[in-house]
Amino acid sequence: MASEFEPLLPHAGHRHRPATGGWKSALFIIWVEVAERFAYYGISSNLINYLTGPLGQSTAAAAAAVNAWSGAASMLPLLGAAVADSWLGRYRTIVTSSVLYIMGLGMLALSSMFSSPEEQQCNVSADGRRACAPSSLQTAFFYLSLYLVAIAQSGHKPCVQAFGADQFDATDPRESLSRNSFFNWWYFGICASATVTTALMSYVQDNVSWGVGFGVPCVSMMLALLVFLLGTRTYRFYDSSDGEGANLFSHAIEVIRAWRKRPPTGDALVEHGDCPENTAIAAEVRSIARLFPIWAACLVYGVVFAQPPTLFTKQGATLDRRVGSSSFQVPPAALQCFMTTSMITCVVLYDRILVPVARKVSGIASGITMLQRIGAGMGLAAVAFVVAALVEMRRLGVARDAGVVDQPDAVVPMSLWWIVPQYLLLGAADVFTMVGMQEFFYDQMPSALKSLGLGLYLSVIGVGSFISSFLISVIDGITKSGGGTSWFADNLNRGHLDYFYLLIAALTALELLAFIYFSSAYVYKRKTANVH
Repeated sequence: MASEFEPLLPHAGHRHRPATGGWKSALFIIWVEVAERFAYYGISSNLINYLTGPLGQSTAAAAAAVNAWSGAASMLPLLGAAVADSWLGRYRTIVTSSVLYIMGLGMLALSSMFSSPEEQQCNVSADGRRACAPSSLQTAFFYLSLYLVAIAQSGHKPCVQAFGADQFDATDPRESLSRNSFFNWWYFGICASATVTTALMSYVQDNVSWGVGFGVPCVSMMLALLVFLLGTRTYRFYDSSDGEGANLFSHAIEVIRAWRKRPPTGDALVEHGDCPENTAIAAEVRSIARLFPIWAACLVYGVVFAQPPTLFTKQGATLDRRVGSSSFQVPPAALQCFMTTSMITCVVLYDRILVPVARKVSGIASGITMLQRIGAGMGLAAVAFVVAALVEMRRLGVARDAGVVDQPDAVVPMSLWWIVPQYLLLGAADVFTMVGMQEFFYDQMPSALKSLGLGLYLSVIGVGSFISSFLISVIDGITKSGGGTSWFADNLNRGHLDYFYLLIAALTALELLAFIYFSSAYVYKRKTANVH
């Protein structure tokens, strides 16, 4: 019996060099993810303000566009993971994706820098304000660059995390516990990076220039690639020379074709095929199929995840964001720092306090199960959106009392601290649900398809973002038809984000009921060593 991880390097010349693995290698990879998340959040956290500002889009259109891009960036990892697991390998996929990432970020910075007043279409409003929209060529180049970043992330995001988890042998008791902590500290690194990024880059983008604001993430991604390459000699590499990933994909196609001839009842999946190898692969295909009800029951959480960088940010922009008696104002996107700070705090509390205490009560090494962790986060998310709706109701009331309802550029005399609780609650919810989904979909996939498992987790965010975009577009069209006012009106004082937040809270509560139903019947996959 051998471990599922062999001390191999990606080039034949290094095949007999011993690899370190464990935390030494994992820390290299965590730092890579920290740099990559700095680059990603340097774009996504303030993107809605770029679209409604320099690109001149409406609030509803910008929110839908951000959600559509986030959806694509989170869905494409399914394709990138499939390519990595069945053909290219995780290491090479990460390197290739990093190069594409750098190209996309560089093009994005250029798209925001090279525009001249002659190329812009300017109009003067009734109140004398001059508004300029960029040329169609600049807009097209911007979106081309933006979606190139999404394509690059398709290979980078699932493979880096899977490659990091690969550094721990799940069949070794001590390393298995370390791998459980790895997912917590991985998320800690992401949150720390996001906190710095949203605070720093949103200020640069709002007060210095968008060109610099998009250029710094490009430099960050270059550093990420350099750090990753420096750690090459220490990594453990998954031995996929037997083509197990490709076999599973091809066998899944055969199974689907067989389903057309006869419905899959009982052990039909296992019985498909005449040899032990086909039987084993069919069993793996069935184990993957069992994940889809859990996946479907998590989709509304993707809608939840889409709101902080979009509607929460626009909501916060209307508030009094001064700190104390100073004239300094917190950039709207920087309010997301409260969420990431909550995540950082909750990760530490979860890993160092909750898990040891729960372990003594439940007897489970991880304290609570992965599915229990996901469900707890869903409950917190529902509470967060009820709180968000109540805060928005108060904000609308304050705007009416202050007589600024019809002054969209006026500051509503309500402190930014009112909006902080919804960020803190969502941060805590993410530590439970997001980290739980990462570990669950990685852990429950076959060994050769771990990247695909993380791609499946990311697709929850992707599909949820598309659902959010669809909901916003449909509700916007319905509520403003016949001369009505959209819930997402550019003048938020006339809109009703509170109704939308209550809708999300209700959908999350229904999602939690469905999740409890499906998770109660789920049987976890046993961890076994692979034979080579």
